[in-house]
Amino acid sequence: MSQLIKTIGLTKVFRNEEIETSALNNVSLEINQGDFVAIMGPSGCGKTTLLNILGLLDAPSNGNYYFLENDTRKLSQKQKSQLRKNNIGFVFQNFNLIDELTVFENIELPLIYLGLNSKERKIKVEETLDQMHILHRKKNFPVQLSGGQQQRVALARAIISNPKLILADEPTGNLDSLQGDEVMSLLAELNRKGTTIIMVTHSERDAEYSQRIVRLFDGKIINENMKKIQNLS
Repeated sequence: MSQLIKTIGLTKVFRNEEIETSALNNVSLEINQGDFVAIMGPSGCGKTTLLNILGLLDAPSNGNYYFLENDTRKLSQKQKSQLRKNNIGFVFQNFNLIDELTVFENIELPLIYLGLNSKERKIKVEETLDQMHILHRKKNFPVQLSGGQQQRVALARAIISNPKLILADEPTGNLDSLQGDEVMSLLAELNRKGTTIIMVTHSERDAEYSQRIVRLFDGKIINENMKKIQNLS
């Protein structure tokens, strides 16, 4: 498999007038296209900070990050934004849907930014909603959906532009176990079709869907192991 991500000695330090906090300390990691990686560790260990850097939402204080062989240190903010828009989808614990937009409109939004016409957008949105088993809710607003349904919509929005990579931050954190299993099964299915997934989670149950677990503690990788691939769908 071809390499998607490579980090070398990533560090991230947050400073204010009174204190300096090291969120990441010498993190080196390689992720290939098609991998499903779970990042685990206690609260405050640097998981979300790492995810934000991998998603080009933040930059490291030191170290190197290569994405699709691009040295991200050398990219402008505009270039990073374009790389992110064309290749990365995000799924968050709190869904981050726009309450004033319908399900259809929430999922359509990335395609508007990509410049697709209305006919192309309609076809893609309805195909993706069908894939997420939520086409019948396309005219509803987020407040009219269950937590599991809202996360399916968020997942549909993340994959609508066919990204190479999905970054998921505690994707089942606000769901009950049944809804959580449904969302994880959808992520596993996307991975089987070739999408790379990097997921931050506290849940050992969710991590069982991954092929590899990276454990962080105090901003450092303390353990990394490959797992036997299981069919949990």
